[in-house]
Amino acid sequence: MNPIQEYFYRIGEPERSTLLFLRKKILESDTENITETLSFGLPFFKFKKKMLCYLYYSKKHKKHYISFYHGDKLDHPLLISEGRKKFKILLIDENEDLPVELILDLIIQVKQYIK
Repeated sequence: MNPIQEYFYRIGEPERSTLLFLRKKILESDTENITETLSFGLPFFKFKKKMLCYLYYSKKHKKHYISFYHGDKLDHPLLISEGRKKFKILLIDENEDLPVELILDLIIQVKQYIK
């Protein structure tokens, strides 16, 4: 098992399945340009080898989230900055439908700012 797989398998269910599904959707959204790596112990997604987004857990909100680089340029009511300068997060509630279309749309928007 590689380190990225180990990260996900340390997470309990149903969060693990939700995050693995999200991971699959992100990677499939642009198979030529989006890759994943483990940085700072977290799964990062890169677009053309530059930071795009990453997954993490918020102790404050007690939920996992996806954090978008260039989030400061995104405008959506579900995005939270909480003092972050370049990032905004979208909390993931495994008890609700995953907003896949919104996440993929936000990724498309972020890609426009990556040079």
